[in-house]
Amino acid sequence: MKLSIIVPVYNMAGEGKLNHCMDSLVAQTIEDYEVIAVDDASTDRSLEVLREYERRYPEKVRVLTYKENKRQGGAKNVGLKAAVGEWVGFVDSDDWVTPDYYEKLLRKAQETGADLVGCDYSLVDHYTMEVGTVVRNNSLDQTGVLTGKKRRLLLMRPGSMVIKVYRRSVILENHLDFPEGIFYEDNCAGSVWSLYFTHFEKVEEPLYYYYQRQVSTVHSVTEEKCRDRMRAAELLYAECDKRGFLSEYHAELEYRFTELYYTNTLFSYLSGVEKPKLSFVKELRKGMAGRFPQFEQNPYYLEYTGEAERKLIRLQGKSELLFWLVYHGKRKIWSLRAGKL
Repeated sequence: MKLSIIVPVYNMAGEGKLNHCMDSLVAQTIEDYEVIAVDDASTDRSLEVLREYERRYPEKVRVLTYKENKRQGGAKNVGLKAAVGEWVGFVDSDDWVTPDYYEKLLRKAQETGADLVGCDYSLVDHYTMEVGTVVRNNSLDQTGVLTGKKRRLLLMRPGSMVIKVYRRSVILENHLDFPEGIFYEDNCAGSVWSLYFTHFEKVEEPLYYYYQRQVSTVHSVTEEKCRDRMRAAELLYAECDKRGFLSEYHAELEYRFTELYYTNTLFSYLSGVEKPKLSFVKELRKGMAGRFPQFEQNPYYLEYTGEAERKLIRLQGKSELLFWLVYHGKRKIWSLRAGKL
């Protein structure tokens, strides 16, 4: 079989979201592929919807299910164990793709000899097949045979895993999988997986529709999710340690850990959680300093982290309380300015 498409599903029956996704997958222009829909212990009608697609498209759709919720990483692992395709792709169950999505990615692989192929995606807030806001997911300087700088760039910026296809033999040979039971499993897996593929290519088109509902950031960012991102960073470090990559990619992994565990989590927590706690902010800094005490000297940190963020982080290193007061003072000013616009 040419391709296995793995779709983790949890409570996506409402508003036709799961139907939009599955309709786009059963309509792919390639032949000889399977859709493995993994119901992650849904409590709505998702499994019923999936069984209907399995009944209507028995030659294309397989439905797997279990009783205990494993989150997306666990569902993807179940799908990986069942997959038989030469290639593997992942799709989130509230997203959808163009009819020729997989045809174009696999054609690029055949033309170039790549074992990993991606594309861009279209950010939309409603169901449509018209292109929305185009998000460039990977850069062209990451493409080609992955040696030296290209591999290091891909390790630090692996991009979304749902807008790629992966040669399954690489996954099997290197025992690649996903962390289970947490959000942000791709933040760990994407970087680890990038170290094993040898040739990455990209189709310069937005072939994937990423659905993002317009909701308040305050309600979408939680301490639980922030802790899961911290956990993803810890798992990335542990996995790279186990696989012997820490020495060769020390600077890159230090920066990737800094982003996931600390800087991204710190500022999303402070700006997104309704009632942030100083104790959590202190915990973040302590955990970062304990793993990589010299992270502020990292060349990638100095290049990629904005000066405003670096100033605040330096301030936190000197005084947690002063950092807390200054940051919230700035937020109040930003809020007042926004109210006048």
